[in-house]
Amino acid sequence: MSESVITLENVFFAYEKIPVLDNVSLNVQRGEFMGVVGPNGGGKSTLLKIILGLLKPRKGRVTVLGKNPEKGRNSIGYVAQYASFRREFPITVEETVLLGLLGKTRPWFGYTAAERELAQQAMVEAQILDLRARQLGTLSGGQFQRVLIARSLIANPDIIILDEPTANVDVRMEENIFDLLKRLNERATIIVVSHDVGFISEYVNRVACLNKTLVCHETSAISGDMIEQIYGEPVHMIQHRH
Repeated sequence: MSESVITLENVFFAYEKIPVLDNVSLNVQRGEFMGVVGPNGGGKSTLLKIILGLLKPRKGRVTVLGKNPEKGRNSIGYVAQYASFRREFPITVEETVLLGLLGKTRPWFGYTAAERELAQQAMVEAQILDLRARQLGTLSGGQFQRVLIARSLIANPDIIILDEPTANVDVRMEENIFDLLKRLNERATIIVVSHDVGFISEYVNRVACLNKTLVCHETSAISGDMIEQIYGEPVHMIQHRH
């Protein structure tokens, strides 16, 4: 029997009097690669914040690895939206990756050799070791996304959650990043928020369609008509690969 690593039961959340999530239930199984799709304002980022314990639902129950989200999030690697980071900050790739240990180490005494080894392993896995001494501001969009993924890997998380990880990269780099995520899925549960339904359907096992309410579908069941119901306007499924 599969093990649930994230469970939401009848979750309701509202900002003041505006409902954002209404009676949302979800079970994410260990080893899944799940996509979360839906329109802007549909509740995707709110859903992630509830899973991470940054917001508490008005109603319902949430567990992460059998714990409340505040405790369970220590086992989650999180990659926030690209636009929320300031790349001009004077910091190297390696220093950025080491920040993934915040809360698990005491950096004001300096990082240990073992912690730097963890950073090296994460950079190798994300294929950015050759960039370790580069400043963030000198990186391309795709390179920067790999740095953020490496940062999420350094603490060896059971779950990796990514919010629009390819929003600012071209199609070729999008494929490279999702190929990397597919490899990481061999050892971690992956949840990725994306607007590109046609693209992620080639990688994910299930798609959670969220627009205040949530419905999960096996990838093979996703159709243009189904997505049109979620987004409320005509859409087309487009295959990116050639």
